[in-house]
Amino acid sequence: MQSTALSYLHKHQERIINQWDQQLSALRSDGEIKASLEKAVEHTNQEYMNLILQTARLNEEDSLEGLRQFTEQYIQSGRSLTYFTKALQGLRKAFHQQLKDVPPVGEDVLDIYSDLNEWIDNMNNFLVSKYIESWEDTLEMQKLSLLELSAPLIPVFEGITVMPLIGSIDTTRAKLIMENLLNGVIKNRSKVVLIDITGVPIVDTMVAHHIIEASEAVRLVGATSILVGIRPEIAQTIVNLGIDLTKFPTKSTLQKGMQKALEMCNQNKIEL
Repeated sequence: MQSTALSYLHKHQERIINQWDQQLSALRSDGEIKASLEKAVEHTNQEYMNLILQTARLNEEDSLEGLRQFTEQYIQSGRSLTYFTKALQGLRKAFHQQLKDVPPVGEDVLDIYSDLNEWIDNMNNFLVSKYIESWEDTLEMQKLSLLELSAPLIPVFEGITVMPLIGSIDTTRAKLIMENLLNGVIKNRSKVVLIDITGVPIVDTMVAHHIIEASEAVRLVGATSILVGIRPEIAQTIVNLGIDLTKFPTKSTLQKGMQKALEMCNQNKIEL
């Protein structure tokens, strides 16, 4: 911030803060703020005001670090971006009102007005950017968690495990399927792995290629994979695309695949 605008801010800081505090207090009528405790909101307002005003007095790195930490804590509390942006608009209104009530003596009002606006805009851009980054990180973590759940390997009998697949299969998920298969086969000492594609809506060339690769990888670590859940429409699609699935056993249902797996492991069929 330019020295002229900064001097004006310091000179009238107390009145500007009081006017801004009134703007922030008005936000308590919002549905989001109503759910918070009164004292907690007051503490948040005061901390927020102090951090914003510090950015005008300190060097950029030192001042923004505190504001960055506050932003992260604020987001973790579950509040929305609305409070941030409305609060900064309240600060803008407080500055404009102060300039209107007490114009600077011997200084260009437009220069101070422009400088204060630029400072507030920079703060707004910074806060919005950090808010978006935090949510992107959260979404990425949730995406990874969902991916981990999207390719489970379930041991059902000694030497026999099942991997039920539901939903579409892209390159990222195919890589996870491969990793889970190999790690699970070794961990569970599996002899047979049933890959159940009953819940996979579309089996195209790419999906079939990923399944073939996974089955081949399973074979290389000493186990056999059986592809189950091949519905009539998927069987027709595989034939029309000319996809070769003759290198490993296939069954139409998980039940038939389980019977085959039990035979391969020399285990008696269990009647339920």
